This record gives sequence, C-alpha cells and structure tokens, in this order.
Amino acid sequence: MDEEVKVIHQYQVSPPQGSLPSSITIPLSHLDLPWFHCPHVKRIFYYNFPHSTQHFLQTSLPILKNSLSLTLQHFFPFSSKIIFPPKPQTPHILYSQGDSISLTICESKSNFNHLISNSPKDLTIAFPFVPLIPPPSILEDGTSCIPTMAIQITIFPNSGFTICITFRHEIADGKAFHHFIKFWSSLSKGNLECSFLSLPLHKREIIQDPKNLKQSILEQLWNHPPKSLESTTSTNDHAASRNNIVRYRFNLTRHQVENLKKWVVTKCQNIGLETFHLSTFVVACSLLWVCIVKLKSLEDFSDKVIDNSPTDDDYEDIHGFGFLMDLRNRFELSIPSTYFGNCLSFCLATLPKRKLVGENGICEAANIIGREISLKDPLKEDKEFNKSLNMIRVIGSPKFDVYETDFGLGKPILTDVINNDESSAFCLSDSKDEYCGVEVAMVLERAHVKKFSDILEVQLRDTVM
Repeated sequence: MDEEVKVIHQYQVSPPQGSLPSSITIPLSHLDLPWFHCPHVKRIFYYNFPHSTQHFLQTSLPILKNSLSLTLQHFFPFSSKIIFPPKPQTPHILYSQGDSISLTICESKSNFNHLISNSPKDLTIAFPFVPLIPPPSILEDGTSCIPTMAIQITIFPNSGFTICITFRHEIADGKAFHHFIKFWSSLSKGNLECSFLSLPLHKREIIQDPKNLKQSILEQLWNHPPKSLESTTSTNDHAASRNNIVRYRFNLTRHQVENLKKWVVTKCQNIGLETFHLSTFVVACSLLWVCIVKLKSLEDFSDKVIDNSPTDDDYEDIHGFGFLMDLRNRFELSIPSTYFGNCLSFCLATLPKRKLVGENGICEAANIIGREISLKDPLKEDKEFNKSLNMIRVIGSPKFDVYETDFGLGKPILTDVINNDESSAFCLSDSKDEYCGVEVAMVLERAHVKKFSDILEVQLRDTVM
C-alpha cells in the first residue's frame, strides 16, 4: 500500500442473513474455464465528493454497505468461492452461508484533481487504490478454494472518492459485472425495492456445448494448472515498474463516429468492398487498429530500415485484431441478456500490413471485423492463433454505460480498466461528455503519445465527407 494511502476500516460484507440457502453450487461452463489463465479484472470509478472523510463515513458508507449486502443476495457468486478440486472432479462455484467479500475503506493524500485530469498519466498512478483478492487456500486433498472479488473505497478528503473492484473473470464477463454494478448503484441511490430491477439468471447449464469443449479445456487445465490456483499467487502487476509508460485517453465524438460510418459506406461502395456489420464498435476499432499499426510501423521504420523503404516481407506480415463477442440474444442460442456468467466468444480478424497501412486501410479493417461478427458460428470452437502474430486487442464496450453508474452521489467523472497495461490493447467505453460518443483508453510509451495523436488526427481528417 502506498504511503499516501492509509486503511481506515476493513469489512466483510455478506448477503443478508437467511436470504439464501445455506449452500449453492453452480457449475462452470466451457465459456468460463479459459479465464483461469487470465489476470483479474480491475475497474475503478472516480466520483466528486467535496466533503470530509468523516462526513463520507457517517452519511455515504452505511448506504453503500447496506445496498452492497442486498445486491449480493442476487449476485451471490461474487461472495462465493471457486472450488477447483483434483482430477477428475470438476471446478465449480460454491456459496456457503456466511461467505463474504472484502470491503476496504482507505484515505489518500494524493491530488484527486490530477488523477482525473485528461493529461497522460504514469501507469502506476492508480495502483494504490486497487484491492487485492486474497490468494486461494489449499485443502489437504489439493483442492483450491479461490475468493472471487474485493472492493476498495478510497476517500480524498474534500475532493472525491474512488470505488475500485477487482474480480475473477471466471465468475462473470463484462456485461454480467456491469449488471451487478448497476444493481448495486440503483439500490444505493434509494431504489431499495428490487421488483423493477432485472435479476441475474444463474442457470449456466443453458450454455450449449454440443462438441464437449468443456472436457478438452478441463484436460488442459489439469495438465497445465494456472498459477491462479496457487496459494502463493503473486498479485503484483508487472506494469508498476514501467516508468516510461502512460495511460492516454481521448474521445471520439458522436459526429466523428457518424461521419466515419458514412465515409466507410461510401468508400466501400466505390472500391467494391462489402460492409457487413457497420456499428459504432466496428468503425471505432477499425480506425484504432489502423492507427496503432501505423504507429508501430513508424517505430519499426526508424529501428530497422536503413534504405528508407520497408521490405516487401514487412508489408506482407499478417496483423491480427482480437475482440470478444457477446453471445447473449443470439437466435441460435436463446441466452437471455440477464444471463450471469461468461457468454463470450473470441473473434480474430486478420489482414496483411499492406492493406492496413494502405489508403483503404479503415475500410479493409471494417470489412474483416464486420465479417467476423456477422459470420461467426457461436457453437464452433474459438480460433487458435499464432502467439507470434502481430496482435491488437480491444477490451470493454460502449454498450456498458459505465458513466451512468450513479450511487446517489452523482455520476462518475472518470472510470478506467486498470489492467489495460499493454500498448497492444485499448479499452472502449461510452463517453461521459456526449451521447453516442466513444471514450478510448490506451497505454503508450510517453514518447509515442504525440505521434499517435498526429496519426489519429490525419485519419479523422481524411475521412471527412
């Protein structure tokens, strides 16, 4: 814990006494199991609060704690444990009476206004406000009992506070997590009657697995147990020591997004390229994929090319764009939007570098990303991809409405996914400033921020109708 952050209180918050059966078991589906190999998800919300720490503790904290307890009655997997027994028993979620999540209350001396400013931030700046999930406990028979969530509220006296949540992805995907967050914030805001709020569906058996993918994934986990099952699992982020890396954030306005859609349609018609699924997500990702590849090309050019021209082989390099597609409400599957768990399929779009950096790069990217979304078989095993592939990934979604998360103290002035610490990934969310705008958060070397900004500006200027 940073010396500028001190712990004030630590609580264990459980569902209300008697609100749940004494024991509930939920199996993990084949869509949950791959996430054992992935890091915890860390989402932080920043709120204005121009009052003292004591005022927060007396007025706001009791409401937040009580509403969290009521929320866990319906989202109890977050207060449960993942049980990973030795082979041949299968991992599952187990809720037992008295299970709880850790809620830590802290106070910070950091400059809150600096934290929420738009300037690029050192990558380590938010780490003191991130709660750590306790490591697994190991039973005598080798069973791992794995906690699933931790929450930390950090108060900046007379300035603001943050709510930071760390959770294990095996429990829930982004849509399910934000369902939990919206439910908690709605109750905290004063809507203590749950009758009008949609409740989560915990029937993971509705996930179809006609090819028995679960068994093959289990065999991989048994043969190569992930470090997340060990009691000594390290929770330190490697990014904390990368001092030349910054978080960079900017907005694509509604006008820019709509203009980009119109430009892609017109341009694709002129060059005979088909458009499949031309959503805000597709055009934003196409733009950013092209910009990132062009930025990396500039660096490769300066590092490798002596004769001032890239090699033909370099232009033929295959670049990949990885993203996750929500399978809820796909007509083939009949999975409702309230399904609680992981309901995602990995999608991979690939193009040679020459197409991405060419004059039609954004259209080529929109075509291949849209094709992957439209033609994806949700029952087919996800693609394997070469780890040496030049991969760019996107996390988050503008559809989560993260800036609508009001706990009764106003909407957040900033929110971020803290484990987005790679220059090969970016995060999308809705914009706090504009309906239908898109906020982009990414990680870059400090020296590359200006170069990326210039590339983005040129691309947006070239797509003006």
